[in-house]
Amino acid sequence: VVMEHGDLVGMLTFREVIQTIVANGGQTGNATVRRAMDDHPLTCTAETDLDEVRRMMLDRHARYMPVMDKRMLMGVISFYDVAKAVVDSQNFENKMLKAYIRDWPEEDTNG
Repeated sequence: VVMEHGDLVGMLTFREVIQTIVANGGQTGNATVRRAMDDHPLTCTAETDLDEVRRMMLDRHARYMPVMDKRMLMGVISFYDVAKAVVDSQNFENKMLKAYIRDWPEEDTNG
């Protein structure tokens, strides 16, 4: 995350570094963070729904997203974090459904 005077101005990840090296024929050359970074990174807040974060990350092929509270950087969420939360939620739902099915009352066949 690249901050300048308290403002988010960009994001530099391994992807941007590799893109810069490829664009420079395998060298870093005179590359700077400012020229290599994504100067319009996706951001979210701590209140953003995880499904929305997942959709935004998939749409932009982003692996990391700064979590902001107005101008303050609160942290960075990764695609792994989002995927893990989705899987954990699905596992919990799966366990609840299995318990519901297991506890289903038997039908009275003598009726």
